[in-house]
Amino acid sequence: MEKQEWGFKENHELHAAASFTIRNILEAIMGNIDETATGKPMIHLGHGDPSVYPCFKPSPVLEEALVQSIQSTQFNGYPAGVGIIPARRAIAEYLTRDLPYELTADDVFLTAGANHAIEVVLTFLSRPGANILFPRPNYPIYEARARFSPLEVRHFDLLPEKGWEVDLDGVKALADENTVAIVLINPGNPCGNVFTIDHMRKIAELARELRILVIADEVYAHQVFGQKPFIPMGVFGDIAPVVTLGSLSKRWIIPGWRFGWIAITDPNGILRKTGLAETIKSTLVIAADPPTVIQGAIPYIMKNTPDSFFLNINKILKGASDMFYERLKEIPFVACPHKPEGSMFAMVKLKLEAFADVADDTDFCMKLAKEESMILFPGYAVGMKNWVRVSFAAEPNVLQDAIVRLKAFCLRHAKQQ
Repeated sequence: MEKQEWGFKENHELHAAASFTIRNILEAIMGNIDETATGKPMIHLGHGDPSVYPCFKPSPVLEEALVQSIQSTQFNGYPAGVGIIPARRAIAEYLTRDLPYELTADDVFLTAGANHAIEVVLTFLSRPGANILFPRPNYPIYEARARFSPLEVRHFDLLPEKGWEVDLDGVKALADENTVAIVLINPGNPCGNVFTIDHMRKIAELARELRILVIADEVYAHQVFGQKPFIPMGVFGDIAPVVTLGSLSKRWIIPGWRFGWIAITDPNGILRKTGLAETIKSTLVIAADPPTVIQGAIPYIMKNTPDSFFLNINKILKGASDMFYERLKEIPFVACPHKPEGSMFAMVKLKLEAFADVADDTDFCMKLAKEESMILFPGYAVGMKNWVRVSFAAEPNVLQDAIVRLKAFCLRHAKQQ
């Protein structure tokens, strides 16, 4: 019998997952902007891409490394699925600087950016009936990718009144015999928090008690500018096995290069004994690779990027964080409960009851875009309704203008006293 309809159809599940992505949400908000109508140039504080601002110019070392890699003609072919050895070794040596034990190239697997690393992790952990613990608030890609996984997602809270620490009692209550892993993002996206070493030790000890893997998202590693130093979760790999996700994107200010890694920090060899390390390899063999020429540039980048470059970036971020946090106090009906200490983000709470005609965080962001040509990221997408996430990684004059516009918007929509 002849088919009456085409065999393919719209994938509604894919649409639902995409609705959680930063790109789709920001595109919807940007659709409200009309710079001609407002007479104001767009200010985009909705995502973490400071590469558009001159003060965040990448180090010349990156250009030198890539040119050398291309001109060598040694990196034009297909790489191994897990990445080429020189690049993996360079990442291992870079990470080892902060650890009490040594990583080797065999402990490192290369990915096409951190988002790809998240996809790989959720793939190799997937099995029917298992569950994984995500933070709330969270980086939206975890939620989007989890929709294509049989893993059940359970959310533990980060506590704003405690500097966005993990609710350890909440984690313990959520976990059961089918829990496979807990995800931690440190320095925090979207909160701008940095965990203390004591808190991290408690998390590792709880992971050991629960017999679960720690997924340490450290994309913003070393981008800290408060009183707390950055400590990698891998320091506690002898307590519970740790899989670390990292990338060049933020620290080197090159998100478009799409180069990341997965590193296992497991001196007790648990991941190899259980076969999970081999599962990572198998997952990567059927996944995408970062471009070979970029892999070829990694040893030069890791060896030659000067410390002064990183120190300058952190100095700029500290100045921006300080200014944003203090100036935000001038604006009625919004509050930042914890001063950012790392990454390039802050979570800001909306006092919704004070607004006359703002329904929720999405409505706030849509109207702000239309009236002030300014983009913030709505909190519902990171699990915190009626909050907004703000990136302060911008030129000082841009941030100053953003504060002025935000204040004007809040006053315009305030309830009449």
